[in-house]
Amino acid sequence: MSKLERNWQYTEQYPSETDALVRARRVSLEIGIEPVSRAVSAELSALAVLSGARAICEIGTGVGVSGLSLLRHRPEAILTSIEIEPEYLREARALFSDAGIPASRARLVEGDARHVMPRLNLAAYDIVLLDAEQSQLLEYFEHALGIVRPGGAIVVPSALAHGRVPDPAARDEATQAMRDLLAVVADSDAIAPALSPVGDGLLTVVKLGA
Repeated sequence: MSKLERNWQYTEQYPSETDALVRARRVSLEIGIEPVSRAVSAELSALAVLSGARAICEIGTGVGVSGLSLLRHRPEAILTSIEIEPEYLREARALFSDAGIPASRARLVEGDARHVMPRLNLAAYDIVLLDAEQSQLLEYFEHALGIVRPGGAIVVPSALAHGRVPDPAARDEATQAMRDLLAVVADSDAIAPALSPVGDGLLTVVKLGA
């Protein structure tokens, strides 16, 4: 194992998790969802604190691992989370409830994010998390830029797609969509992007402007 691999492994094993996160992670794996890693979960929790997040939007609820992470240290924050799969939302509602998070703080919306996001208030969110169909990432990102406030962050997990993004031989639609998004954010003067290898890759984009 190389030094970089040891560093990555240590980073992934380092964070502690609440009982609610452990349960949500277990349910995710049981129903075939790959949740964000422990290290990414910790990054999301820290970002919510650093940004003073009060309004958070999430595209792709899953069963709530990311949402629980974002709310972990922000008891005053409100999460709006959009998920197209009703089965996942049923599990998420139960897990949020078990964690003591009322429905007024975790607003779970069933639907296609491409139709829901245009109805959300502009510049109203401190953090927007995009963890849904990668082939539609550019469309999600365009909407996210509208609803995140200046100084707020758009966060995209799985940004390296299990090593496919840096592999020139990988040419599937989802991988190319992620490459396209990375190219767009790298060339824009309106945002400040950062790509981290934590987990399966974590892209954080801060919207600039007053």
